[in-house]
Amino acid sequence: MNILLVDDDLLVTTALKIILESDPELHIVDTASSGKEAIALFEKHLPDVLLMDIRMKDMTGLDAARIILEHHANARILMLTTFSDDEYIIKALRIGTCGYLLKQDYEHIIPALKAVQNGQTVFGSEITQRIPELLLRRDAFDYEKYDISDKELDIIRGVAQGLSNREIAEALYLGEGTVRNYLSTILTKLNLRDRTQLAVFYLNHK
Repeated sequence: MNILLVDDDLLVTTALKIILESDPELHIVDTASSGKEAIALFEKHLPDVLLMDIRMKDMTGLDAARIILEHHANARILMLTTFSDDEYIIKALRIGTCGYLLKQDYEHIIPALKAVQNGQTVFGSEITQRIPELLLRRDAFDYEKYDISDKELDIIRGVAQGLSNREIAEALYLGEGTVRNYLSTILTKLNLRDRTQLAVFYLNHK
């Protein structure tokens, strides 16, 4: 099985490559570190399965997957992420990816890749239990109406997940001071007092 591996963390890419190539049936045809690279390398290699991170610097893995699937409807794409975020799960389902796994579940990645190659859709057990409820939800809250950008929405999600400003900054490749400035702007736009209110607002409007 030929696999294209995409993750913007070199350590993760290296670890995954070692784990996957320990199975003689799996071969990494190439690696990439961004969504744009993933699109170009998918066209070059047409791999059996694309294993791709979601949060990356220039373009999310979900946006890259959507573009690839527009041109290759039968592409087998398995999303891999650190965060079990409801909105990411819903988007992954709706654009037609073959699954969504957490990076922490290393032992499930090889079986998941083989299942995807065989035409199955794969989600971690924790995520599978939530899918029916997620698909029945109304459309997500319209943050654009409040002039909330994608970057600001990522910061809101981080706050709702209980991350500190430093942890959000590291996850989004921003300075800690920049995150504080973003938060101040977000609170003003949504007419909220503090990050606790912001977390509650997000959880009530997913």
